[in-house]
Parts: sequence; structure tokens; C-alpha cells
Amino acid sequence: MVLPLLLVALILGTVEGLTEFLPVSSTGHLILAGELLGFNDERGKLFEIVIQPAAILAVCWEYRARLGATFAGLGRARAANRLVLNLAFAFIPAAVLGLLFGKHIKAALFHPVPVAVALIVGGVFILWAERRAHEVNIQTVDDIRPLDALKLGLAQACALIPGTSRSGATIIGGLFFGLSRKAATEFSFFLAIPTLAAASAYEIYKERHLLSLQDWDIWAVGCAASFVSAFLCVRWLLRFISSHSFEFFAWYRIVFGLVVLASWHFGWVGWDET
Repeated sequence: MVLPLLLVALILGTVEGLTEFLPVSSTGHLILAGELLGFNDERGKLFEIVIQPAAILAVCWEYRARLGATFAGLGRARAANRLVLNLAFAFIPAAVLGLLFGKHIKAALFHPVPVAVALIVGGVFILWAERRAHEVNIQTVDDIRPLDALKLGLAQACALIPGTSRSGATIIGGLFFGLSRKAATEFSFFLAIPTLAAASAYEIYKERHLLSLQDWDIWAVGCAASFVSAFLCVRWLLRFISSHSFEFFAWYRIVFGLVVLASWHFGWVGWDET
């Protein structure tokens, strides 16, 4: 049964918001959901780009006081200057590697089976990170040094592979580098703002020939769903990590990835690998 396009927009917007900041890969989930819903053509891929800034806006709203204080204190407050410098250092690796290899990665890996494999591999890494001895040297975002930020940026660059998860790579990388769960998670949120904003702007510019006011209704529904679900997810995740590890997300990734691979292998779902 073919779903109405507005309902498809609502579903995909909710998927984007719920998965953007969890260590489960929003790109991977959108590729799989778009494939299942039959909205994976050029128009559908543009839609996925357009709704991403709404999720970013949700983080900006949640941290509006901190972000406002940072902008107000630039050039004068040490904490504000350090946060902006750290974000700049962490932003560079993914930006450079994305410009150099993004087109080739999309052509080769933006398909359901590679996404499923990346979900499983990422899940195994999360389990490893959680079960190894975790020595915390950095308790808060304000304790992060530029070298730490650069390492987190290199970890984030791994998420150029769809199914890896930008937030997952940054957060789990943070655990390996001695950050507390809260520090790694909050820095991942802050780093999402310049990273996703730049990526969205660049992709929209590249695909500007596909922009059409006829799609304003699905964009509006998708953005609204993305904002609301991302806002609720960010608040929930901050509460969740105060008393839980990330192992739940690891097992979710592994099981979900295995289901996708099984459905492909046995022909239950006609995943398009072209």
C-alpha cells in the first residue's frame, strides 16, 4: 500500500529527530526507512537534507542559554573562547574528508546492506567501549582541550560511512579518550550544530535545482516532526545517561542490522542495491 506523502514526511521527520542524536545513525535509518516507504529518489534525498536543520534547531533551543552566553562572551570569557576553539578543531576533520571523499562514499555505501553492516560493527565497538576499563579524565565540556577536540573530530569523521552514526562515533570516541558520558554526549550535541548546519547548507546548495515550492507542505511536516522528536530525544538522552550505559543502543544496532541483512539474504524485503 502506498502511503500518502504527508504521512511519509511525518514518519521520516520523526525518524530523523529520534535518531540524529542517539548513537544509532540517523543517515542509516533514513536510508532504510526511505527505501521501505518508496521515497528514496532524488526528491526523497533532498527531503532528508531539508529536515536536518530542524533537528539542529532543537539542540540550539535546548542549550539556548549556554549558546547565548558563549556568543556574548566571545573574546572576553575564557570558557566561551575555549568552546568555540574546540568546536573549530573538532569540525575540521569531517569537513575536509567529506569534501574529498563524500561523493565516492555516497556512491559506494549509501545502500541498505552496507548500512546494516556498519550498524553491527558500530554496535560491537560500543560494547567494547562500555566493557573496557573507563578512566574518566574529563568531567565536563569546559575541561576539553583543543587536542581532545581534534581527536573527537577524527572520531566524528568515521561517521562519513553511513550507518556508523555521527553522535555514536563522537560519544564512544569520547569514552575511549577519557571523557565522562555527560561530557562526551554534550560535546556531541554542540559539535552537531556547525557540522550538520554546514553539511545541510552544502548539500542543499548542490541540489538546489531540485528545490520546488510545490514541496513546501512535506517540508513543513517533516521539519516539525524532526524538531519535536529531536527536542524530546535530547532531553530523554541526558536523563538516560545519568544512570545507564550505552549498551542498550549497541544491542539495538546489532539486532537491527542482523534483521536487515536477514531480510536481504532471504528476500523478505527487496532492498535496492543499485
